[in-house]
Amino acid sequence: MKIAPIMSALRRHSNVEQLLVHTGQHYDPKMSEVFFDDLGLPSPDVKLGIGSGLQGAQTGRMMIELERVLAELRPDCVVVVGDVNSTMAGALVAAKLRMPCAHVEAGLRSFDRSMPEEINRIVTDRVADILLTPSADADENLLAEGAPVTSIHRVGNVMIDTLLTHLDLAKQRPILDSVGVAPGAYAVATMHRRSNVDDPAVLESLLGTLEWIQERIPVVMPLHPRTRKRLEDFSLSERADALPNLRLSEPLGYLDFLALTASSKFVITDSGGLQEETTVLRIPCLTLRPRTERPVTVSVGTNTVVGSDPQMIRDAVGEVLAGRGKAGAIPDLWDGRASQRAAEVLIGHLTRRPDYES
Repeated sequence: MKIAPIMSALRRHSNVEQLLVHTGQHYDPKMSEVFFDDLGLPSPDVKLGIGSGLQGAQTGRMMIELERVLAELRPDCVVVVGDVNSTMAGALVAAKLRMPCAHVEAGLRSFDRSMPEEINRIVTDRVADILLTPSADADENLLAEGAPVTSIHRVGNVMIDTLLTHLDLAKQRPILDSVGVAPGAYAVATMHRRSNVDDPAVLESLLGTLEWIQERIPVVMPLHPRTRKRLEDFSLSERADALPNLRLSEPLGYLDFLALTASSKFVITDSGGLQEETTVLRIPCLTLRPRTERPVTVSVGTNTVVGSDPQMIRDAVGEVLAGRGKAGAIPDLWDGRASQRAAEVLIGHLTRRPDYES
């Protein structure tokens, strides 16, 4: 969702050649291939097929393969997006090969180093040369960490470009009929963070909270493969399956999930991207984390951070069901043109290179 609009914007510049590298960190077809189809992304030029594993081993394998690929391709710029292990691996390899690196979605901070993504964000921003930020707080974080002001470019949120481009098409999907819910009369839930699903006590508590919620409103919950496995590992699958108004499903493609989110009463999630998307959709979002790296979704948007405390979650759900959910506003530059601004920054970098040919 983050690379698609960047590639689309750069295609308008005929003198720019793009090569797409897929590390294979997300390898389940339901979590990877379907997104290429839904977003109209070209097939990757390079597929590394890294797969899963312990974080250190996975990141190490990525770096080995990316070093081989980048040393062969010798790109003028390496663009990495988000905060996953692939992001950090790409930035580190580019830095070691002395290749300029641009980080899309730079500067976000939760200030919680227990989150693997926070480490990825910090390291990536420290070694990247071009920092493309989504919001003012991200600029402030980077400046506080000593990033050169000339490397920081606030372009807005590229994920919102993808959302606005595909929203009308998504609304034509029959997913609501497929799961048996009516517009505005259900909630959407997602969970996949280690802090929520790898601890059996936390996962059981959250399942108990979902049990309470589904007694009041139907809850549609596409299951991340990690979450499904943990429910099985902790002998919670039968309990979850038995809840009459908890509609569990396989992971959904981008368009189906966007359609589901856009027509929901509220969303309860530990996803970072969903905090942003719900803000633009003006859908109340309850975030199952102690803090967020996207504070603008709280201060401006529709997001409320509730952690994993059952009473806080129930109170927040009660507010939404009583019609007092956050309406919010749309943050500055989340206007569907962030990728165009990012492309202009990247083109500016390329055209300043001494070997550039117009």
